[in-house]
Formats: sequence, structure tokens, C-alpha cells
Amino acid sequence: MSETASAEKRIVYCHCAYARVVPPEVKEEVLEGLANSGVAFDAVPDLCELAARQDPALQRLAAGDAPVDIVACYPRAVKWLFHAAEASLPDAGVTIHNMRTETGEATLAAVLEPASSIELEEAKA
Repeated sequence: MSETASAEKRIVYCHCAYARVVPPEVKEEVLEGLANSGVAFDAVPDLCELAARQDPALQRLAAGDAPVDIVACYPRAVKWLFHAAEASLPDAGVTIHNMRTETGEATLAAVLEPASSIELEEAKA
């Protein structure tokens, strides 16, 4: 992926280390797929813990201008975690991928597909 495309979108992967609600095989597949994709991403141990500590990283993420894909669990839970950390997510530009209900393959396809589309568009230009 080009530097321009990677600067336009942030990917945040939550390993859900403490909740243990996401199937381990899904987490492993998604993390390995992201690592092997060559796409830049941020991995956090647990969004729940970051929210409980009101980590400033959540505020920076919510206030950023770039679109963001959050790979975690239920979208409503992720939104409330950010809200609880006084870092409410904007209504636009945020996509939350649910590893509790999706397969690793489907999650990776959803997260990485837009990057592939951007690359193709830039290659045509």
C-alpha cells in the first residue's frame, strides 16, 4: 500500500486480552493476517482496560482526522468504551469490525479490502 493510502486510514486491533470473549483462533488469524499484510496498524492489548484508565490514546484516536477501522467486538460496546473514556467516536469515518461474530477471514477481508481498492485506484491514475 502506498504511503498516501496508509496515512489516510488507521487500523486499530484490540487483542481483548482480559475479557476473553473473542474466540482465540479468530484473534490469532486476524493479528497474523494484519502483520503479514504489510499494512500499518496499531495493536492494543485491551480497549476495555484503556477505557477504564481513560487512556489519552483513545482521545487522540477519536479526535483524528483520518478514517479509522477498529477491530474488536460489538460496535455498540466499542462506542460506549470510547464514550466512557471521554473520547466519543465521531459519527463518520469509523468502522468497527466485530471479531465475536465474524470469522478471521471475513474480518481481514473487510479491513484490508478498502486498502486494496485504494491501491488499484492509484495504480490507474
